[in-house]
Amino acid sequence: MSDVNCLIIAGEKSGEEHCMSFYRDLIADCPEVKFWGVGGDEMVSEGFECLYHLNDFSSWGISEVIGKIPFYFKAFYRILDEVKKRKTKTAILIDFQDFNLRLAKKLKKEGVNVLYYVAPQAWAWKAGRAKTLEECVHTLFTILPFEKKWFEDRGVTRVRSIAHPLLRNFQQQLESLHSKDGNFFNGEKVKLLLLPGSRNFEVAQLLPLFIESIEELKKNHDIEVRIVESPSVKKELYHSYHESIDYIYAHDDISQALNWADLSFAASGTVTLTCSLFQVPTVICYRSSLLNEYIYFSFISYDGPIGLANIVHEEYVLPELIQERASKFNIIKEANKWLSNKENYFETVKKLSKTVSLVKGDDRSVPEYMASIINQEVKHA
Repeated sequence: MSDVNCLIIAGEKSGEEHCMSFYRDLIADCPEVKFWGVGGDEMVSEGFECLYHLNDFSSWGISEVIGKIPFYFKAFYRILDEVKKRKTKTAILIDFQDFNLRLAKKLKKEGVNVLYYVAPQAWAWKAGRAKTLEECVHTLFTILPFEKKWFEDRGVTRVRSIAHPLLRNFQQQLESLHSKDGNFFNGEKVKLLLLPGSRNFEVAQLLPLFIESIEELKKNHDIEVRIVESPSVKKELYHSYHESIDYIYAHDDISQALNWADLSFAASGTVTLTCSLFQVPTVICYRSSLLNEYIYFSFISYDGPIGLANIVHEEYVLPELIQERASKFNIIKEANKWLSNKENYFETVKKLSKTVSLVKGDDRSVPEYMASIINQEVKHA
């Protein structure tokens, strides 16, 4: 048997979701390879050796990251020690850009081929990272429609534009997607889905706001409310609001939930692109600490949309209510633009129907390509 191994760093839940879009096919193509590193329960269930669990690894916002710096330093050097001990020759680094880019530099010096999956958002800030990627990364995988050209224009030569992982994850469900009929305009209940986030602070901030907004909307609209609850969020953050919610979906049932929904209220993040793929008009909301807000607006020059759905469309298809703009008044205002105007609602649905074509990418053979790099070591083991 070969002792060939491959490091994977999926430091956040979204990173694990990206990984699971190719991981089962990858391990099938690399039966002699041991995969290890940072991941979550889904990866572990497929035989992944978890050096660190993503629940311990992930953080959000500058203030939370600062508090975990000692942990990240310890983890960083432990991972490097394991790379040397195991004689690792290939690494798959998934998103998590600040940690993974620093790691990529060190791995390059150790002779490791780095496959960087989900390109850092250098187009939003720190454009100089393109040079680092060219120097340290064997292959860069981009998942947004404009990224491949952006990185190539800045000297990155090994770039593969791939289908967004969400498209791969939901391919079957999207093929049988029901068109939004807007039957609430004909007297049926409005089907409103809540997606308040996958982090404790997101749900604590947004779920009360969503419920308050719905109570006000119910004065003029007949609304059925459902929610998708995240397994990474403390259950008690949901419990006090269950009386206001008609049905609860598990995280794994999000495609069923979005197929049901007429519209949604969602935390900014990957889920907004999922809403876009399922053609659900969505009010995007986000609230963070004042410190994170100050740092963001002081040091980041990017002034485009922050919702992933809007970034993909390169326009504000969905409304974004960020920080103090995420208020009951504004949520109600944006929702009513759809609930009270049939043309607006279906115009948004029409724009969202183009999402699938925008995120198809050029190259769908991710597991096969990765396996070809990894299995070069198997042949020489």
